Amino acid sequence: MIVVDPARQVVRGAVEQRVFPGAVVDIGSSVRSLWNEAFGTLTFPSTVPGGTARAPYPLTAMTAFDLASLTKVIATTTIVMDLVATGSVALDEPIAGAFAEWRGHDDLRETVTVRDLLEHASGLPARLLDRAPGTRREFEHDICMTPLSYLPRAQSLYSDLGFILLGMLAENRRSRPLDRQFNTLWKKRLDTESGAAAATHVVLTFRPSGAAKAHAAPTVPEKDDHRRGRPLTGVVHDNYAALLGGVAGHAGLFGTAAGVGRFARLVLRAARGESAPGPLTPSSVAASTTKSGVPASSRALGWDTMLPTSSCGQYMSAVAIGHVGYTGTSLWIDPLRDRYFVLLANRTCHGGTLEEMRTVRRAFHDALRDL
Repeated sequence: MIVVDPARQVVRGAVEQRVFPGAVVDIGSSVRSLWNEAFGTLTFPSTVPGGTARAPYPLTAMTAFDLASLTKVIATTTIVMDLVATGSVALDEPIAGAFAEWRGHDDLRETVTVRDLLEHASGLPARLLDRAPGTRREFEHDICMTPLSYLPRAQSLYSDLGFILLGMLAENRRSRPLDRQFNTLWKKRLDTESGAAAATHVVLTFRPSGAAKAHAAPTVPEKDDHRRGRPLTGVVHDNYAALLGGVAGHAGLFGTAAGVGRFARLVLRAARGESAPGPLTPSSVAASTTKSGVPASSRALGWDTMLPTSSCGQYMSAVAIGHVGYTGTSLWIDPLRDRYFVLLANRTCHGGTLEEMRTVRRAFHDALRDL
């Protein structure tokens, strides 16, 4: 497919420039995948004693990646919207009614709703001010007692804390762990395609095991992470998610490009009005992808929307939705063009900066403008 050659060169160039050691892409329509290809290796080449270069293993279509914040839209938003559809959660219900400790002296704190958490407009900061606690109960307490950084709905500030709380809300309402809820939706209700790729290529799961874990793209802990000094293979990179056992509302999901692509096709079909059983209905997807009314916000419910200055590049349509992950992952969906774009890389394995990754994403999507 000559049309993808410019994008192929963008990814190869990023590997050569050490923005990430490797990546897998999956680009497609609401019907099928059009381009799935692996680039680079699991890690950068290393040197052993004596000066001999050690060649790392290449990535393949079966390589699973730490999806990082793609968890927010693929898992948490999907689960919360399913709870809304079944009447277990209301978008405009106050968080104070769900968490007894959501109290404080902040103006309008008790008006914060589920919708506000989904739209990153609750007033919560991005992360905790102090060291992360060690248990789920302590996380809940610390988030609920964290002073708000701004008045609710006055602006949008991307917050991991809000999505951690949403994950806990979902667990409380169904009395089931978040990963088990997602597995039910994915395996029994979302995974509805026939004639899809082999199961080894289609992975979306928390806490991967077996081959998916052993062959996952490694990451390297941050400097303030107690796990620093050793690579993380099939183990979540985000330290908050790690302290929560690898399952959290903001991070923890792993997936292959084909797995994320299959999810994207289901969202794309629903966004284009195609009805199907399960949580990704046209009405649910329309609600979750409608741009927020918060001033100067590009956010929808969980999802981000198209801005010419964002990681989606300049050529997505105005109705495009997407999200990125800190580790180097991204997903953009454009219903008007009937296209989805999955780019999974392990930037956090001695790779480049966030800004370098953003530049690669923009160039990658722009290179596919005619696809």
